[in-house]
Amino acid sequence: MADILLNLTHPVFDAGFGAVTDSPLLLDHASTIRICLQLWASLWILGSIMYLGAASLNFFLIFDRDTLKHPKFLKNQIAREIYLSLESLPWTATVTAPWFYFELYGYSKLYDEITTWWEIPLQIITIPPSISISVVTQTPSYLESLYTVCGVCFPLAGNDGYGQSIPYHLYVYLFPMYKPLYVVAFIFVQFWTISIHDGVYLSNDEILLSCAHHTIHHLEFNYNYGQYTTFWDRIGGSYKKPTEQYENEMFFDKIKQRKNAGVSKKAN
Repeated sequence: MADILLNLTHPVFDAGFGAVTDSPLLLDHASTIRICLQLWASLWILGSIMYLGAASLNFFLIFDRDTLKHPKFLKNQIAREIYLSLESLPWTATVTAPWFYFELYGYSKLYDEITTWWEIPLQIITIPPSISISVVTQTPSYLESLYTVCGVCFPLAGNDGYGQSIPYHLYVYLFPMYKPLYVVAFIFVQFWTISIHDGVYLSNDEILLSCAHHTIHHLEFNYNYGQYTTFWDRIGGSYKKPTEQYENEMFFDKIKQRKNAGVSKKAN
């Protein structure tokens, strides 16, 4: 993935560095300083564009605006979420760049060509999609504790994206993975991070983790760390089902209304 990112951004950085210096440290594509700076800046800038673009589209097209009326929605929450997310992106780029740098020099198990048909299905099955943030670190981070102060989920709350991408970085250093699949998985998890904050409670299923489950994580923090499913939360004892909570100050009105509608339908 690092080589793809560098190849895409070489023309921009060639022009930028060339305008201010003739040093081979910044102009030579093989220079360690050039590679590190280019990876860091690209991850920061492209991450900001992807975050603002995807989160804005979700906000205007999918986000449930009734959420803004919730009594626990902070008056300055929109500005606060955007500020925290944008503030975290340079630091996210800083800790992501080393993964890409060492991948570029062959330390990962990524590969470019498929040799057998069953490789892709096997990798999709074995990618640990539900490894929770709590598996990576049991100590709440500064940003994590800040973003969970905002008890009501909001699509512009994107500063936990790095925590949710760590399993993907680790996976390709431990197991072989087809590079295009890694790119798709890495990008998909960024969009998934936005989707579980959009207030659209599509499911309160006991297996598939949705925004309803993640809202509990915001409100109580010590529950529902999972990414796509509740599997690891069940193993770690941090799973809490949304329907057990909606009567107790939690914003699960849509689930409650759906349940009441079902009860009325049965009564009729």
